Amino acid sequence: MAKNKELVMVFDPNTIEHLGVRMYSRIPTAIAELVANAYDADAKKVTVSLYDGEDKKIVVEDDGIGMSFDEINENFLRIGRNRRVEGEIKTTSGRVITGRKGLGKLALFGIGDTIEIVTVKRGERVKFQMNWNDLKGTHGRNYKPKVIAREKCKNGKGTIITVSGLKRKSPFDVKAVALSLAKLFNLFDNTFRVYVTKGNVKVEVNSKLRYSGLDTQFEFTFPEYADEMKADYENKGKILGIIITTEKPLVPGLRGITLFANGRLVNAAEFFGRSESSHFYSYVTGWLDIDFVDDWEEDVISTNRQSLNWEVDRTRILREFLQKTLSEIQKDWRKKRKAKRRKEISKKIDIDVDEWYSKLPTDIQPKIERIVDSVEDSELSEDDQKEVVANMHYLIPEYPYYHWRHLHREIQAASEVEYKSEDYYRAFLEAAKRYINNVREKSGLDDFRNDQTMMAEVFGNNRLLLLVEKYRKRNGDEFSRDTVNNIQNGQHFLSNGVVAGGRNPLSHEEIAEVKESGLFTEKDCLDLLSILSHLFRRLDDAELKNS
Repeated sequence: MAKNKELVMVFDPNTIEHLGVRMYSRIPTAIAELVANAYDADAKKVTVSLYDGEDKKIVVEDDGIGMSFDEINENFLRIGRNRRVEGEIKTTSGRVITGRKGLGKLALFGIGDTIEIVTVKRGERVKFQMNWNDLKGTHGRNYKPKVIAREKCKNGKGTIITVSGLKRKSPFDVKAVALSLAKLFNLFDNTFRVYVTKGNVKVEVNSKLRYSGLDTQFEFTFPEYADEMKADYENKGKILGIIITTEKPLVPGLRGITLFANGRLVNAAEFFGRSESSHFYSYVTGWLDIDFVDDWEEDVISTNRQSLNWEVDRTRILREFLQKTLSEIQKDWRKKRKAKRRKEISKKIDIDVDEWYSKLPTDIQPKIERIVDSVEDSELSEDDQKEVVANMHYLIPEYPYYHWRHLHREIQAASEVEYKSEDYYRAFLEAAKRYINNVREKSGLDDFRNDQTMMAEVFGNNRLLLLVEKYRKRNGDEFSRDTVNNIQNGQHFLSNGVVAGGRNPLSHEEIAEVKESGLFTEKDCLDLLSILSHLFRRLDDAELKNS
C-alpha cells in the first residue's frame, strides 16, 4: 500500500458553484445522489439519519461494496466521469448503473459546507474530508481533500457520508424527506431498502409512500393499456407503470405523471403539454418507467433530472405518444366515472338511471340524459349530484306524460299496465270499463245492458246519482238549479261521449290496426284518461237520490 499518494480533485470552482450549490440546494435531491451511489455500489440497505440541534448534520450509510483509495481518486473525485462511456453498464449483481454524468458528488455542497466520507473495501478503510470554503480558496488549482485515516481493517464494507455545516437551519421533517426521496426513485424492493431516521422515528422509503392515502378510483396499468391503444409507437410495449385517477381532486403537488429510467427520476410530474383546463387533470397521478431513454446514445436527461430534453426527435415522438395516452385515458375516465357515479346515484336514491331513461319519451330522454351527464361530470359533491338527479327524477319520472296527468287512482289502476306496454287503446278501454262498472255499481242499475241508456238514466233523466248535493256556497246556501243541472248534464253527455265516441266505434276494429294507423294515439289515450279521471272524481262525490 503506497503511503505517499494523495487524493486530488481536478476542478474549476465555478463548476462546483453552478453544478453543486445552485443545482442541488434542496436536501432531498442532494441526498438522492448518495442513495443512487449506494444502489450503484450494490448496497442492500441505506440509512439516512437526520440530526437537529447544535450538531446539525446528515449521515448517509450504506452496505455497498465501498471504495478503495485508488477508486476514490480515479472515480469519485473525477468530476464529469461518464461510467457508460467507460463501459460500466451494470453492477456486479446485475443492476443497471443509474449514474451517468459524474456530477452527483457535487450535490452535497449544495446543502452543506463540510463532507466527511468513510469507506471500506477489501480490508482498507479510508476516511477523508472535503470543505467548501477550502475548495473555493484554491482558485482553479487542484483541490486536495484532507485524508484523516487510511488503514487496514479485518472486515466490513460500505460507505458512511456525513454532511455538516448545513445551510438549512429549520428542523428536519423526517416524513417529508422520506416522501421526497420516494418521488425521486422507482427502484425500491426487498433487495434495496432505504430508511430515513430522526431520533426514534424511522420511515422506510418505498414506491407506496408516493401514493399513500390516495382515494384511488381507477387504475390504468402499462404496458397493457398502451398495447390496447390504436396509436403506434415503437417503444410502447416497453413503457411500464400505472396511471391513477382519484375520487376527489388531488393537491397540486400530487398531480401529474412522473417518468423514471432505470429506477431514477428523469422527468418531474407533468402532463406533457396537454391542456390542463379540463378538471380531469386535477384527478390524475402516476408513474411510468421509460428505461429505453437511458440507452439512447444521445443524453436526453437533464443534469438535475427534472426534465427530459423534449427538443430532439426521439423525445418529441415520445411526448406525442404520452399526450395521446392521456387523451385516451381521459375519455375512458369519463366513461368509467359516469358509469360508477350513475350506479352510486341509483343505489343512493333507489333509482335505476338507465331504466329511467328507457321509460322517457324520445323527445325528452336525450335532454334529460344531457342534464344528468353534465351533473355527473361536474365538480358538485357526490351528495349534491344525487340530490339534483333525485329532484330531476321527481319532476320528470318514468312515463312523465302519464304521470303529469294526475289521473284518478281507479283510472291508473285500470290503465297503467297497458299504457306502459304502449297498448294505448286497450289502456283506454280498460279505464272506460272501470268507470262504467263503477257507475253501474254505485247507481244500482246492474240490469241495464246499454251503456249509453244507463248514463242517461243515472245522470240525466232520473238523476239517480246527484253530483252537487254535498257542496255549498261560502255562505252555506245551495248552488242554483242551473248550476246543478249543467253539471249533471255535463256528466251525462261526457259519459255518453266517452262511450259513443271512444269505446263503441273502435270496439269492432282490430286493436293493432287502430294503433298502427295512428287513428288512436298516445295523446288520444291520455286525453280520454283525463276526461275519465274527471268523471270519476264527480262519481266519487255523487250521492244516491233519496238516500
